[in-house]
Amino acid sequence: MGEQKSNQTEQDLNHVLKARRDKLAELQAAGKDPFQITKYDVTAHSMEIKDHYDQWEEKEVSIAGRMMFKRVMGKASFCNLQDLQGRIQVYVARDSVGEDAYKEFKKLDIGDIVGVKGTVFTTKTGEISVHASEFTLLSKSLQVLPEKFHGLTDTDLRYRQRYVDLIMNEDVKDTFIKRSKILAAIRKYLGGEGFMEVETPMLVSNAGGAAARPFETHFNALDEDLKLRISLELYLKRLIVGGLERVYEIGRVFRNEGLDTRHNPEFTLMELYQAYTDYHGMMDLTENLYRFVAQEVLGTTKIVYNGVEMDLGKPFERITMLDAVKKYSGVDFNEIHTLEEARAAAKEKHVEFEERHKKGDILNLFFEAFVEEHLIQPTFVMDHPGEISPLTQKKPENPEYTERFEFFMNGWEMANAYSELNDPIDQRERFKAQEEQFAAGDEEANHTDEDFLNALEIGMPPTGGIGFGIDRMCMLLTDSAAIRDVLLFPTMKSLDAKKGEGKAEKAVENAAVAEEKVAEKIDFSNVKIEPLFEEMIDFDTFAKADFRAVKILECEAVPKSKKLLKFTLDDGTDRKRTILSGIHEYYEPEDLIGKTAIAIVNLPPRKMMGIDSEGMLISAVHEEDGHEGLNLLMVNDRIPAGAKLY
Repeated sequence: MGEQKSNQTEQDLNHVLKARRDKLAELQAAGKDPFQITKYDVTAHSMEIKDHYDQWEEKEVSIAGRMMFKRVMGKASFCNLQDLQGRIQVYVARDSVGEDAYKEFKKLDIGDIVGVKGTVFTTKTGEISVHASEFTLLSKSLQVLPEKFHGLTDTDLRYRQRYVDLIMNEDVKDTFIKRSKILAAIRKYLGGEGFMEVETPMLVSNAGGAAARPFETHFNALDEDLKLRISLELYLKRLIVGGLERVYEIGRVFRNEGLDTRHNPEFTLMELYQAYTDYHGMMDLTENLYRFVAQEVLGTTKIVYNGVEMDLGKPFERITMLDAVKKYSGVDFNEIHTLEEARAAAKEKHVEFEERHKKGDILNLFFEAFVEEHLIQPTFVMDHPGEISPLTQKKPENPEYTERFEFFMNGWEMANAYSELNDPIDQRERFKAQEEQFAAGDEEANHTDEDFLNALEIGMPPTGGIGFGIDRMCMLLTDSAAIRDVLLFPTMKSLDAKKGEGKAEKAVENAAVAEEKVAEKIDFSNVKIEPLFEEMIDFDTFAKADFRAVKILECEAVPKSKKLLKFTLDDGTDRKRTILSGIHEYYEPEDLIGKTAIAIVNLPPRKMMGIDSEGMLISAVHEEDGHEGLNLLMVNDRIPAGAKLY
């Protein structure tokens, strides 16, 4: 029955699309091709007319926009036009536009782009409208606009077809107008503080300045491999060396990492550098900048995100990383002097670490596990360990730590700032340590940049520097749940390129694929499987493990972890279950959303990166060519959530 209804809907849609193309062909045959019109003089927009009605009443205007509604009633009709600012009603009477033109108006479709000349007036029902004297079809819409282009099921389509999203959802358009205003306000504030906006290369031979894996590309003309930049830092510091005392850049940077609600592989970063100041100067600048932007764009310094109020008007809290870890975990790293003691504390508190991690790295893991989630109000976390701050000045009174802070709101890192390292000898040593970490398997470590070291040897003044995540700032100031909601065109996995093919061709292709699948033989000769357990367990012991089918509602990478994915699962109960699994090497989060998997649901919760993991997802592992292979066990989607396995 459902399939029959779907086929009927598709037939109806095809009929509508054909009718639109036929109308266009008719217009073209009559010498009225709308696509021949190259301009239209617009004298007013919808909200200008509505907000300043007293200035426009009974005056002639020329408006243009997309027809979103049409009601034909004999000799007179109404339609709604939508432009940049909003919607306005248009009254079209046969006697005003002429009989032939009125016939043409009646043939217009929802979605057509129309220009209207007419007089501003108010209808008997009190609606401000334009009484049309003439209208012009400026572009024929050959597709159908969706009736309700929103809701969870359509998020993927909304991001892919942002142009439709902007047409159908007023709040989406408002978000991107606000984003533009946020960027303008940032530039206005920094311009007033004497900063110069500059541009630096995106294609670089050495992608440094942050801990991230770069994208790689090839420049044919020079036959040279290049990388896309992961930060703006090293070039901006060269400009400080050159005597440009206050510089900033707002630009796209690229990091070869996973997609989730707060991460996109290309995102907007702002970095600024100011000579003759330190990280305290950067704190003052951050506090003043955030206040200015919120007031300028929202008209208030109190913002609400996801129902939580954050006050940018009060002085921002300032706390050291050591004190924050002590406050929220109870562990005092002032009392921990060796790597062995740090590892023992981590084991006691179930904080996972790697063999290569030093004492400072473990302090940072404690911070991520116990502190970040509590930093809702604006907070500066200061004095990070040297091991995680390769480009930062050491604290003279305590060289294990650096003059660095991260700015947090809503539990998110919003900015990262340093008293910049300007000692070229120390910087060379730091690069050397980073090279060693890279050799030990850290793909995100920095490489030595000889030209940058040469710049430091020329001499860089004491400098404060900071990097701001502009997309996260926009998320907070527009109350947007995900980074994709503030990126006009977020990175999406490519759709099947052949989706638009005719059904006959598709059927032939599907048959060929099916035939190929039947013939496909998988070679397992180079696959090693773990030997079977030889000791027996009794049936009752095994039966105590509660295996259930679970639906994957959400999946995202765990920040600061290369391996962990965080799953939000429907387990058939009225609450959502969270399970963490170390399978990010094998799967991207977005590929797993909507799948049905198998989990053990009666294990005690286990803390991983500060998050309670409530069970275990089942995967199958094997060894192939000396490497571990893994497949998450996924089953038929027809199995309901919560179904028990026997």
